[in-house]
Amino acid sequence: MVNFSGRAVEARGLTVVRGTRTVLRGLDFAVPRGQITGLLGPSGCGKSTLMRAVVGTQAKVTGTLTVLGHPAGGATLRARVGYVTQAPSVYDDLTVRQNLDYFAAVLLPGRHHRDARAEAVTRAITDVDLTSHADALAGNLSGGQRSRVSLAVALLGTPELLLLDEPTVGLDPVLRRDLWNLFHRIADDRGATILVSSHVMDEAERCHRLLLMRDGEILADDTPEALCRRNDTATVEDAFLHLVDAADALQEAQR
Repeated sequence: MVNFSGRAVEARGLTVVRGTRTVLRGLDFAVPRGQITGLLGPSGCGKSTLMRAVVGTQAKVTGTLTVLGHPAGGATLRARVGYVTQAPSVYDDLTVRQNLDYFAAVLLPGRHHRDARAEAVTRAITDVDLTSHADALAGNLSGGQRSRVSLAVALLGTPELLLLDEPTVGLDPVLRRDLWNLFHRIADDRGATILVSSHVMDEAERCHRLLLMRDGEILADDTPEALCRRNDTATVEDAFLHLVDAADALQEAQR
């Protein structure tokens, strides 16, 4: 039984049906506050669908899903939840700073003084290490840099919950390391909660806690150390493969 106390995200019986396919199958899970939770699994297992459900943009969701104490997608959550999709969400004909200025005006409305918005923009650009590219057109940036602009947009309002959908895919090892260092600063120094998805198993070691997914189901919800210990494996990847083999054997036995 999942313990739901002190959680940023709480789900019971979370189900998503798309057409004739059940994408998420009655999930029960909880995401602890102030930690980095990794949502790991192969492509197509339902990670992005789960994130859209948490943000409140996914259709045909049943079950119970609570985010920061409110129903997912509620208006009160808009300034408290940041979301970075797999595809960079920036305007190519604007500079990095102009992109951030625009989104700051949208996300930090009239009640925020102009100087406060400018300060938030500068802080977000610094956080993602794009200060030297602040005046460059987004369309002229590399793919990794454009992804960092999207991350900066999500950081504008200093969100309590940050959802990152495969933010490091296709990035070089140095940039991946730097981004993970940033994620830990956001969680450790600011007390924010991060839910980050990936299909790269070696990133599991960088998370405080893991949700391992396969075919719309959660195979495990535990710390990396506990997963390895419980499955008697040296790595999280080996633990995941062990769980997959056990699930397949059980399914075969039930036929």
